[in-house]
Amino acid sequence: MATYSTSEFRGGLKIMLDGDPYSIVENEFVKPGKGQAFNRVRIRNLKTGRVIDKTFKSGETVEAADVVDVNMQYLYTDGEFWHFMVPDTFEQYAAVEASVAEAKNWLKDQDVCIVTLWNNQPLTVTPPNFVELTIVETDPGVRGDTATGGTKPAKLETGAVVKVPLFIEQGEVLRIDTRTGEYVSRVSK
Repeated sequence: MATYSTSEFRGGLKIMLDGDPYSIVENEFVKPGKGQAFNRVRIRNLKTGRVIDKTFKSGETVEAADVVDVNMQYLYTDGEFWHFMVPDTFEQYAAVEASVAEAKNWLKDQDVCIVTLWNNQPLTVTPPNFVELTIVETDPGVRGDTATGGTKPAKLETGAVVKVPLFIEQGEVLRIDTRTGEYVSRVSK
């Protein structure tokens, strides 16, 4: 089983702690004037998303987490599970709602997502940074309004609601930034 020394700690490194996988968010090496050096580390629990601070003595080792990020194609949801497929091998995985979390607002059939697997089970789902979705419901567009003239809510085909400029009309395809959940632009097809 692979292990990491505190000298190998860096942002994004995946480690095991108390039986749960964690990702290092920040790592600071501290060498006080007196006493032993240590690493002050901020880590995120990949199962719960909770961020905690922890201190490791210099030279201490921790177990590496068996976590891999795999590009997978979103297939469909049956209400209980969200199904993904590895395009090369056609291997399918079913993720529970807790794994999908906020990503379900941006998942459209055939989109490629990054699925983090831990012990061969989906842990988290990260949608593409930008998605193109169709508006299914919004107030009628107002001619003459510019992009800075104000906003109105628009419901997308995935059920997500975003704020859009007043000139946007129902049925248009929008480009959405999934990291912020904000409207970026219209997409002409």
